[in-house]
Amino acid sequence: MLKTSFMALLGLLGCSVAIAAPLPGQSTVATTAEYRLGVGDVVRVEVRDESDLTIEAQVQADGAIKYPFLGSVVARGKSVSRLQQDISLGLRAGYLVNPDVRVRVVAYRPVYVTGQVVRPGGYPYIVGLTVEKVATIAGGFTDRASLRNIYIVREGQTQNQKRKVSLDTQILPGDTIIVEESIF
Repeated sequence: MLKTSFMALLGLLGCSVAIAAPLPGQSTVATTAEYRLGVGDVVRVEVRDESDLTIEAQVQADGAIKYPFLGSVVARGKSVSRLQQDISLGLRAGYLVNPDVRVRVVAYRPVYVTGQVVRPGGYPYIVGLTVEKVATIAGGFTDRASLRNIYIVREGQTQNQKRKVSLDTQILPGDTIIVEESIF
């Protein structure tokens, strides 16, 4: 209840936070400062008193965003604070004396669900998603779905690294949920 109220409060305040229950052997992603950007994420870059340098950009397949004056800036694998520093340093090198740069995630990359759900596919990530919520967004489980054999593959992992999860497991951007077929 407390966690739900906290998430609702953050949503009202416009804060971006990704909180997830860790899989075995993994740590919890607690804030966007720790969150690593990936292909499909959309970031907003704002530079105080420089409206022409305020943009929203999606991390492209090459892992970069296009930014005025700087061109292609690598974002994939970086934290929001690291991307902010990189843009600030780039603008300092010949454009602005002391740029006040702010970067935030405005849309996360999608999550994917495959297997025994009504509409397998990719769906927009929303903070607080669980396996059960993603399955609901995908139209629910089919009659053949095994609720005991649901797996998750984190972005960057292979099918061999999939982990068994429960319905209340928190989902992260880029995750793939696999709902297997029940034997009986």
